[in-house]
Amino acid sequence: MTRSDASDASARRGRVVVGVDDSEGGRDALRYAAEVARWRGWTLHVVHAWHIGYPLAPYNMDVAGFEKAVQENAEHAVAAIEAEVLGEEHGLDIRRSIVEGPAARVLVGESEGADLLVVGSRGRGGFSSLTLGSVGQSCVHHAPCPVLIVRPRIEEGAA
Repeated sequence: MTRSDASDASARRGRVVVGVDDSEGGRDALRYAAEVARWRGWTLHVVHAWHIGYPLAPYNMDVAGFEKAVQENAEHAVAAIEAEVLGEEHGLDIRRSIVEGPAARVLVGESEGADLLVVGSRGRGGFSSLTLGSVGQSCVHHAPCPVLIVRPRIEEGAA
């Protein structure tokens, strides 16, 4: 490696991507990813995926207007989750991507070039008895970077 290659590499700011939804697992993942970003001096890239299965309504429905409303609601929800988890004075360089598409596909795509992808072990899916959710499983198998799965904390004294 030449001196200019080394300085280019050190000038590149790292990036930790975190999948966020309105679940405790998503909040835990955001908390952990923020700590990694702070510790490493990396950009925190918050990613939220929303997806609508079609057909969803009568043919005369304003689908574009509906999608716009869902996108805006997702933006507000992510802002509220960030404020709740990180507070106002977080001191982080934050990038946001709120994207239509299946969560696993969106997260794998957004993690291209990232140094780390962080997801919660359980999101909004219904199979709480599984140790790893389908989104986490897909990310582990397909992400182009290391993946960290954040499991919920077990309270002391809990069985």
